[in-house]
Amino acid sequence: MRRLIRDAGLGLLAMALPAACGAKPAPVAPAASSFALGAFTIVSLRDMLNVVPNDGSVFGKGVDPAAVAKVLQAAGAPTDKVTLGVDALLVKAPGRIVLIDTGLGPSVGGQLPGSLAAAHVDPAAVTDILITHSHGDHVGGLLTTDGALAFPNATIRMASAEWAFLRSHPDSARMVAAIAPHVRPFAPGAEVVRGIRSVALPGHTPGHSGYEISSQGHHMIDIGDTAHSAIVSLARPDWAIGYDTDAAQGIAQRRAELATLAASGETVFAPHFPFPGVGRIVTAGDGFAWKPGRP
Repeated sequence: MRRLIRDAGLGLLAMALPAACGAKPAPVAPAASSFALGAFTIVSLRDMLNVVPNDGSVFGKGVDPAAVAKVLQAAGAPTDKVTLGVDALLVKAPGRIVLIDTGLGPSVGGQLPGSLAAAHVDPAAVTDILITHSHGDHVGGLLTTDGALAFPNATIRMASAEWAFLRSHPDSARMVAAIAPHVRPFAPGAEVVRGIRSVALPGHTPGHSGYEISSQGHHMIDIGDTAHSAIVSLARPDWAIGYDTDAAQGIAQRRAELATLAASGETVFAPHFPFPGVGRIVTAGDGFAWKPGRP
């Protein structure tokens, strides 16, 4: 049974990391970083790292890796790889404990349970799980290594198009069977929990969603996988990303959303940016740049 669950976890990982890209998860220590947003407490939670080679398969798909290396070098980063965080966001609201995404999961070494413990949150206390999209590095933590629900009392929310997308993948069959009784899909733009509204950001996947969090006049947004690298995805938003199911839509959506965020100065959580993944998008030349920092 454990072998089957482990294989299911690896199948979900394959959804997140296409075979062509050669990406490799890397372990990290659990961590939790919190701040106040109005009446809410927001906590960034570490799960893993994902190391992606600069080989033209993901960042700047179809672009000469030398061009990608030039962008990385200008930022003082290694030029042969792009290292991504794999993190989640917790919202402690009056009467609710809301988790946005769940990381890769313990079957492949994810540290989300330890990070939740560092945030003094029992998984059984989580009331709502909001999924940005159904790639394995966002839904893998929905199950324990034994295939049980990791958050037994939580309602699982994702866009209707994303629920259909998840169910269309044979590798996700075991997970779908386990979570189906707890899933409540929503229409794009719906307020899914009081103070948290979904934002349709299709392109990465058909039902990819961001989540706008609002309390007492304060706002921030979890942008999911609208941008993966705090360097390449921002400096060159018009380069295709190998993980996007619709490359053209992904490019258009990325540039439009980044332009909106740069204009508004809104606080952003990006789950693949360097931990804790909180900061602002600013305009930089024909692209954008990342300014980490709490609101």
